[in-house]
Amino acid sequence: MKARKQSGFTLVEIAVVLVLIGLLLGGILKGQQLISGARVRNMADQNSGIQAAYYGFIDRYRQVPGDMPPALACSAITAEVDADCGGTPTTGGNQNGRIDQWEEAGAVWAHLAHSRLLNGSYNGSTATAAQYEAGVLTGQVPGNAFQQPVLLGFTDDYDSGGAAASTVRLAYVFGAGVTPSLLRELDVKLDDGNPGSGTVRGTVNTAKTGESTVGGDDFGAGTPGSEVVLWSSTTGAPCINNADAAGSSWNVDSDNTRCNALFLY
Repeated sequence: MKARKQSGFTLVEIAVVLVLIGLLLGGILKGQQLISGARVRNMADQNSGIQAAYYGFIDRYRQVPGDMPPALACSAITAEVDADCGGTPTTGGNQNGRIDQWEEAGAVWAHLAHSRLLNGSYNGSTATAAQYEAGVLTGQVPGNAFQQPVLLGFTDDYDSGGAAASTVRLAYVFGAGVTPSLLRELDVKLDDGNPGSGTVRGTVNTAKTGESTVGGDDFGAGTPGSEVVLWSSTTGAPCINNADAAGSSWNVDSDNTRCNALFLY
């Protein structure tokens, strides 16, 4: 009786399969890197465009966008900036030179858009923090590459890098939906790669000086201009290692997608 001949793969065939698997994995990883890089560039470019629009508005109108009084915005920009321009408009601020209320934070985008300094069409009607946070879906405010609301206003809710306190500064908040590794890539692209120093800082969850709970018309319940920046992670692994301490760093091993950062103007 003849022995049955066993068939199998040759070493060459196995080697070819392994090479193909390696090429596929390499292509997938490269594709992910390209997607991540595109999102980082989008966030960086969005900040640059908004920064240019902000200073362009001040140069044109001699007013701070968002802080410009509603009646003045209706006459100086366009009557389309507010549906109630013919009566009692509300899209604007108190002309104190700061974007420090939720109404003003929303009005920023209406003012810039209707001035044709920023692409898009935004109503800017945000009386509360909750309305602002939902603003991307309701057409009030622009969103980032992850469809999370961005913010332009005065804040001290950022990593102090070990300093005694953070100073209240005008800042652009990139919006959440981002992992620490992407934020580090953004930080390296625009600054020094450290969440506690330079112009790009990580946002923190702890209320700073004079702040308490989020709510009301002001950004925070404390001193005007000192608001609680929403959309920084309150769940999952920390976005920053040793936040608010010397030697803080982005927690690149975390896959938390509720992290956030800001750019100090």
